[in-house]
Amino acid sequence: MTKTTILTIVPEGAIAGLITPEAAFDAVEQVFAAMARDDAYNFPVVREAIGHEDALYGFKGGFDRAGATLGLKAGGYWPHNLEKRGLINHQSTVFLFDPDTGKPTAMVGGNLLTALRTAAASSVSIAHLARKDARVIGMIGAGHQAKFQLRAALKQRDFDKVIGWNLHPEMLPNLEEVAGEAGLPFEAVELDGMADADVIISITSSFDAILAAGQVAPGTHIACMGTDTKGKQEVDPQLLARATVYTDEVAQSVSIGEAQHAVAQGLITESDIRQLGAVINGTDPGRTSDEQITLFDGTGVGLQDLAVAAAVVDLARERGVAIDVEI
Repeated sequence: MTKTTILTIVPEGAIAGLITPEAAFDAVEQVFAAMARDDAYNFPVVREAIGHEDALYGFKGGFDRAGATLGLKAGGYWPHNLEKRGLINHQSTVFLFDPDTGKPTAMVGGNLLTALRTAAASSVSIAHLARKDARVIGMIGAGHQAKFQLRAALKQRDFDKVIGWNLHPEMLPNLEEVAGEAGLPFEAVELDGMADADVIISITSSFDAILAAGQVAPGTHIACMGTDTKGKQEVDPQLLARATVYTDEVAQSVSIGEAQHAVAQGLITESDIRQLGAVINGTDPGRTSDEQITLFDGTGVGLQDLAVAAAVVDLARERGVAIDVEI
């Protein structure tokens, strides 16, 4: 007799009521630590232009032995969604599987989860690498994801000011809104003004370097969160040569992350790049001086998605809002 399997569905509309930025932070921090202990690993990323709607589509997956979490996220970027259909441009769904049997266990809406886990990754890097006395946070990029990034980051230090730059200045009110929620002043600056920031988050879809090495002051922590595809670039490769570079996963950092350009130019090598999880575990010292520039190359790993999705499934079951289907 074949045993019935229950597939839990958590639709996109239910996610906001289940997961908090704090819960996403905890899930991502734990999975980074597991990766650094070799208790979890990611599968190679598939990301392709599909030749339709200028879309990029792909898969990110992995297996976390510590959390017994196996699965993948399928989705990508549809750049015309907002203007044509009123939908957000990033669309994705997370699928979880029983690591003992391979049978599917959950299907979870991935759009908000992606925003929360990406913001959690940069905030984990700030928590572990930024100076304790950081007061000014700078934002490069002011789109949909930037608001999530800023909200999560503001919880990590006692910031007293937000500064921001965006290619399209008319979007800067997005950052001003989040700063206002936290009771902080906001100032629009030119890129040279980023030298006043103690922490900088870049979150753009750029294929050309935006932030120059000379526009970053000693002691700054930078989280580069927009480069997740071959060819993308947000900062001058010379900045990585100046900094101590950390990442979620080294293999992705050198192939599709911000480090791809510095490595290709011979400014740094793969062995120069460290895992953020090692700082969390205490096997890497992290920041060692107030003058040190630290840089987190957040490429976005499948294990982040799986960890946050697994947390959502548990919460949905606890609260009785999971949709269970026999398969």
